[in-house]
Amino acid sequence: MHRPDDPRLVEIVEFWDGNLAALKPGRAVIIGFPQDEGIQRNGGRVGADDAPHEIRKWLYRLTPGDPTSERDLRGAPPLDVGDVKVTHDLEASQEALAEVVARILTRRGVPIVLGGGHETAFGVFLGYVQTGESVGIVNIDAHLDVRPLIDGKGHSGSPFRQMMTHETPLAGYSCLGAQPFATSREHVQFVMEHGGVIRWCDELTPSLAHHFAVEGHRLASLGCAIHLSIDADAVNMAEVPGVSAPNPTGLAGSEVIAAARLAGASREIAGLDLVEISPPHDRDGQSARWGAVLIWNFLIGLLDRSTT
Repeated sequence: MHRPDDPRLVEIVEFWDGNLAALKPGRAVIIGFPQDEGIQRNGGRVGADDAPHEIRKWLYRLTPGDPTSERDLRGAPPLDVGDVKVTHDLEASQEALAEVVARILTRRGVPIVLGGGHETAFGVFLGYVQTGESVGIVNIDAHLDVRPLIDGKGHSGSPFRQMMTHETPLAGYSCLGAQPFATSREHVQFVMEHGGVIRWCDELTPSLAHHFAVEGHRLASLGCAIHLSIDADAVNMAEVPGVSAPNPTGLAGSEVIAAARLAGASREIAGLDLVEISPPHDRDGQSARWGAVLIWNFLIGLLDRSTT
């Protein structure tokens, strides 16, 4: 129900009609990637392909304004370009995502990708490659996601290995929130050998946002674009239960949201993806609602770029 005194995001978001003029510099552009073929290949529990729809459902019920900061999205409404058309051919789907991301980046928009499994991140990376711009990634995740390919094919546990070994390799990598009980020694060694940084979950003091800022500045010093990838399984399962790999001792959901707000406000951050929310395993939309609030905070944070 529309109430003039209580607007909602659905009333102000622009749904793309194909006009390239809508892809403006600095504009937030929401893309859905309803794909979890990579999770299935990796032996995880599927369902993340439903996440873009569910996150949008709750996101567009939120208010366009933040009364605590007097920021309002009605002056800079996000653009929703819909979902990338996916098939069981994961590699073709990733290439399709890359084309959309590259088009947005070329026009200096800010892509916000709603996955999908973490195989989403490799498609996003390929989009940066298409622009010719090197990219470093901060990954907020319980896992390093540098597993070897399976039968020569990528999956939800391999995206950052694929980026590091690509012919145009990742410029830098930081994983924040990794869990020792979910990480092998071989994977740690692989990241270290490729110049990556790991911050374990219990090391993130005084806050995740602090470490995110430190790693963002470090990657920026390399002269590359910076992308933030957030895996919902970084958060403890009491708060975010509907994920592909539930985490009993993860980060506080509010800390990850605070890092997303900081990322939105940072001119160093070129884009964001949120992955691994699995609605079939959720309860009362709890995880999708958390994801919606995270995206909302990133969007509100973006408004600060125009005032700094």
